[in-house]
Amino acid sequence: MKNKPIYVETSISSDMEKVWEASQNPQLHEQWDLRFSSITYLPKKEDEAQLFEYKTNIGFGFSIAGWGKSVGTFHAKDNSRTSSLHFGTAQKISPIKEGKGYWKYEPEQNGVKFFTQYDYDVRFGTLGKMIDRVLFRPIMGWATALSFDVFKRWLEKGDTPSSQYVRFFSHWLITILFFFVWVYHGLVPKLLLMHPEEVSMTQGMLPLTVNEAQNIVSTAGVIEIVFGILWVLYSNKRRLLKIQVVVFPLLTLSTLIGDATVFGDPFNPLTFNLTLFVLSVIGLLVSKDIPTAKSCKRSR
Repeated sequence: MKNKPIYVETSISSDMEKVWEASQNPQLHEQWDLRFSSITYLPKKEDEAQLFEYKTNIGFGFSIAGWGKSVGTFHAKDNSRTSSLHFGTAQKISPIKEGKGYWKYEPEQNGVKFFTQYDYDVRFGTLGKMIDRVLFRPIMGWATALSFDVFKRWLEKGDTPSSQYVRFFSHWLITILFFFVWVYHGLVPKLLLMHPEEVSMTQGMLPLTVNEAQNIVSTAGVIEIVFGILWVLYSNKRRLLKIQVVVFPLLTLSTLIGDATVFGDPFNPLTFNLTLFVLSVIGLLVSKDIPTAKSCKRSR
């Protein structure tokens, strides 16, 4: 079964020349396109196709280097433009062997419709095709769409790609952190271990028997796990951050009422909750106007 080509489309409220320059100039292109860390045009004669080299850093000191060739550009009478591309890499670490695609620029009433379609052959036979269909191709489509939204915001609002990506990745690092913190503290000390300090602090706040306190601790653990899962499933992360800005001071106060002696322990609830409170505030600050792949059309 042949995979569908990757298609991404967005509308940009900007001048055609600005959209063209920011996408065709390699020094500008590499700033907003998440798929490339660097793009270098190679010397060419006037009538030759433009060749270039690209590099993509994939982390942990590894990178993928490849080649590209601008097959041609076309400027139509209606001022629409097309740029065709042939690309590939010889590195075995890359799932992509070779591919082709195009960028299309169509004038609209208030700007430019900018869209791309590309497809590629993969390595590693049937296994490579399965991995590409399930994992790699969706990632490539997502990265293309996210890059297009960053590009759009850059040209429309002047919001630099670097600042957008800092906000984007900071936002998701904070999201993953709070998912882990809530699920871990709900599951391990409350449900799996039923830590004695959890029980004693509950009894310090309310006149309860040991069994009653344990039931409340278990219920609190379930609530914390559910709240942690919401960090992955719920789209409005800013609402969750606002809840935490209120919750962490209340948790610190309840701990003080339940057992004030724990505030003398290393890594105690005061310093822990204060850290999470500050991270919640930082999350609110960086989560404004974050680029998203969802803003782009992914099919014709």
